[in-house]
Amino acid sequence: MEVTETRIPDVKLIKPKLFGDERGFFMETWNARAFAKAGIDASFVQDNHSRSVRHTLRGLHYQLPPHAQGKLVRVTRGEVFDVAVDIRKGSPTFGQWVGEVLSEENQSQLWVPPGFAHGFYVMSDSADFQYKCTEFYAPGHERCIRWDASELNIDWPILDNREPLVSEKDRNASNFLEAELYGSD
Repeated sequence: MEVTETRIPDVKLIKPKLFGDERGFFMETWNARAFAKAGIDASFVQDNHSRSVRHTLRGLHYQLPPHAQGKLVRVTRGEVFDVAVDIRKGSPTFGQWVGEVLSEENQSQLWVPPGFAHGFYVMSDSADFQYKCTEFYAPGHERCIRWDASELNIDWPILDNREPLVSEKDRNASNFLEAELYGSD
């Protein structure tokens, strides 16, 4: 497994070691000892799987303490542009974002720690997106920031200049400066 820090050191890109032959491949996607050695000491309580069609944009989602979630995300079919935004007030990277292409071809994973908003945009015909969470879903603590918040200036690779497909919840999300953030009073 190869673990690389992104522009925001707490967000890590993970490339599992792939073992393949004419039959297919095998890879280990989670190993508590190996991840802890790489600085990701997480205990997961919930796995989620979504399928989305091309042009779907989900996010930017997060949960507030005491139910803040860390997420280990990956794509098992298709390709997405995955984004993590630092929403930790007082952090030296507060308000900054990182984006990585995750796909079934590159088999990369992204570690998105608690205190980050998360979202992704589907660039293939469809994508199966899977993620492990460190905390259970808690609707009363869930929040959402607009994917196109001007304060964040996220460089989404929108295909064909087409308006992304977003949910009603995401369409009505808060702007970054108006959102209840991690560490808010």
